[in-house]
Amino acid sequence: MAATDDDDRPKKKIAHEVGQDLSLLSVEELAARVQLLHDEIGRIEADIAQKRAKRAAADQFFKK
Repeated sequence: MAATDDDDRPKKKIAHEVGQDLSLLSVEELAARVQLLHDEIGRIEADIAQKRAKRAAADQFFKK
């Protein structure tokens, strides 16, 4: 007998497009998107900090 439970189906990956119509999303879906965007902001800020540190180290090394 084939399993038809929702838990067996692959989970749909949450994606967000800036400017997307939000009217059809539930409160839970909106909250998940907010969390997704917070996580992405954190990832971007960490990358910025890493690049700034590398740049500062290079500037210090090649200081005239």
